Amino acid sequence: MTDLESTLSEVSQILRDAQNVLFVTGAGVSADSGIPTYRGANGLYDGELTEDGVYIEEALSASMFETRPELTWKYKWKIAAACLDAEPNAAHRIIAELESKKSQVWVITQNVDGLHRRAGSENLVEMHGHNFDFYCVECADDFVLGDLDIDFHKPFQAAPRCPNCDGMIRPDVVLFEEMLPEKALQTVRWLNTIDFDMVFTIGTTAVFPYIQQFVFDAHQRGIPTVEINPRESEITQLCSHHIQLGAADAMVRLRT
Repeated sequence: MTDLESTLSEVSQILRDAQNVLFVTGAGVSADSGIPTYRGANGLYDGELTEDGVYIEEALSASMFETRPELTWKYKWKIAAACLDAEPNAAHRIIAELESKKSQVWVITQNVDGLHRRAGSENLVEMHGHNFDFYCVECADDFVLGDLDIDFHKPFQAAPRCPNCDGMIRPDVVLFEEMLPEKALQTVRWLNTIDFDMVFTIGTTAVFPYIQQFVFDAHQRGIPTVEINPRESEITQLCSHHIQLGAADAMVRLRT
């Protein structure tokens, strides 16, 4: 038995017995759905400038939206278009299935693609928002995709306007330079009070403190911590198990 097979077998047994499980997911969980990341290894930009001469983090920043909202919308449009026709993959679906089989399964995701939601996960914290939820920056009315004259299948032309007050519409997502939403942070603080039997991180480089805190706390308490990531990350050394596979492949092989 290889080291990988041994790790998969051990983690599968732990997962089979666990009743309270936390999954923290990042862009890697959606890679098998065909959604490219916009930074990092094999991302859309890989640290290079966009065609508009700015880094993607600048294009998708709060200050850029304030001064040049059309530019922010141009790149959010590209990301939304990539997500629009994507379907949940095996990792999303298996995590959602586990929620119906165990006492308590929660997902905290960095992703804005909505695939966990579409797969059926209900105990879900979308830390950075959702590509297809919107609000008006003037009147604060909320909208979903069907409420607005937006077709992400078409090339970007102009930022959408509010049908009620003609104010600027923006996706309900966290832009660079913005704080994480307080409601999501409150839920995360509450989740920190739950005695999870095991903690997974899947497809994330784990740069955000709220991810590291869950793993660190579990590590301190001797709770099994599993990282599913083809590469090492900032938390690899804290995790009791590291499965160097893609998310869908790993979850299929761990399925209980």
